[in-house]
Amino acid sequence: MSTTLHIRPILPAEHEAARALLSANGWASRVADPALFARLLNQSQLALVAVERGEDGDRVIGFLRALTDGIFNGYISMLVVDEAQRGRGVGRALVQQAMGDRPEMTWVLRAGREGVAGFYEQIGFSRSEVAMERLGRRG
Repeated sequence: MSTTLHIRPILPAEHEAARALLSANGWASRVADPALFARLLNQSQLALVAVERGEDGDRVIGFLRALTDGIFNGYISMLVVDEAQRGRGVGRALVQQAMGDRPEMTWVLRAGREGVAGFYEQIGFSRSEVAMERLGRRG
């Protein structure tokens, strides 16, 4: 079976597939409410999906959400790749699409989940000693 990977903005018809992917990969508490998730996507500057196109149709295998001014600063908020698809460059492709080709931009993210820091270090991120955060309450 032949498949092709495409990285592009999420379509409304793919909201539920992206929500299910996030839920299955450690984000369940953040995406439990479908209406709130749709609102989150609608208010995001960047919401991308990695779609694998095959003979059986399109399948969402990755998701990235980011905030950016597009000039100097960007923040990657959510990145997830289907566990069975990891190691194929899907996450890297999502990050590269989001960041574009502006070397003067600074991108930040939270890499608190196990194994995440190593992935980001492989694609050029480094640990920072200047970032600060004010944590929001989680239900």
